[in-house]
Amino acid sequence: MKIGIDATCWWNQRGFGRMARELLSAMFALDSEHRFYLFIDQAPTESMNLPNIEIVQVFPDRPVTDAAVANSSRSVGDMVRLYKAVSDSPIDLMFFPAVYSWFPVPLKLPTVVTLHDAIAEHFPEMIFPDWKGRLFWTLKVRLALWQCQRVMTVSHAAKAEIEQYLGVGSESIDVISEAPNKLFRPTDNPAVCQNLRRRIGLPLNGKLIVYVGGLAPHKNLQGFLEGFALARESRQLEDVHVVLVGDYGGAGFHSNYGELQQLANDSRLKGLVHFTGFISDEDLVILYNDAMAVAMPSFSEGFGLPAVEAMACGTPVLSSDKGALPEVVGDAGIFFDPYDITSISRAITDMSTEHDLRQKLSNVAIARAGTFTWERAAKLALGHLEGAARRG
Repeated sequence: MKIGIDATCWWNQRGFGRMARELLSAMFALDSEHRFYLFIDQAPTESMNLPNIEIVQVFPDRPVTDAAVANSSRSVGDMVRLYKAVSDSPIDLMFFPAVYSWFPVPLKLPTVVTLHDAIAEHFPEMIFPDWKGRLFWTLKVRLALWQCQRVMTVSHAAKAEIEQYLGVGSESIDVISEAPNKLFRPTDNPAVCQNLRRRIGLPLNGKLIVYVGGLAPHKNLQGFLEGFALARESRQLEDVHVVLVGDYGGAGFHSNYGELQQLANDSRLKGLVHFTGFISDEDLVILYNDAMAVAMPSFSEGFGLPAVEAMACGTPVLSSDKGALPEVVGDAGIFFDPYDITSISRAITDMSTEHDLRQKLSNVAIARAGTFTWERAAKLALGHLEGAARRG
């Protein structure tokens, strides 16, 4: 089968770009008879130089990384160029690994679109900074759903949300998963951890609770920091710090950076909350291994990849009990109600003070993370694409 793939999102540094790179790389590595036609808008990477890959490069007016954010869109000219490139290619099916970079394709072509979640429909006021972004997103998603034959998503919780908030029938949604890169694994090198703390401005002593991701309101970081402040009032937390890793600006999506900075400077938290910005995957492995726990306090997640990456390093999770997080984290974390500051505070206190519990959760985390692999996800995805092509 000749599978066309929108690989324009390959270079994006947000979660959907990471997921696309990992999933597609695993698909290419499988021993299959398929040929992959990659539609890209930048020079191909060395990893794309494989016998089963055909490169179709389109030269756009606007890079997809700019066009895929909430307050922007592709130009009409770019859509025409991409449409023509797909029309002129001898493919049997078109696959979009992220709806963010969707563009129209011929209606006769079977199409599968990936929706990671329906959070933008569930919490629109928390995702979009203005009405324009909300309008662009709604139009793009509705057009993509109108054109595609099937939807792919990354968890059963996300599938349920897509059914509820976007009206897609259950029989039209296929579920795969995400997984940690093999780079994420347990290490034991205190000197390396100390060096990283110096380089990114973290205290050399003390326990770390690490959050990795965007700073949008639905991530509930304000609630988590309020819970952290409440836990400190009990005086049971000795030298515990919160580290926020990720994009400050939001890349066109809502960002609570200003509000979070203000809260971090509150007298209850001053000197205990640290913003690092983006860090490399190599440094992230070190930081996960150095952390007491990773925090996932969101009101909803379609999957929660940072949780699984941390678990692969043996780091337990302080997790919201909403969205896909219970499905993903399993027994490798302590759960809380993200709408209840007292519940958050209690979970932080338990994780910080109960050493034996942390060790037990750490052991479970490694085993649990091992059940998620990109090879398995790629096999499921290819199976779903084959089924979509057969149905036409």
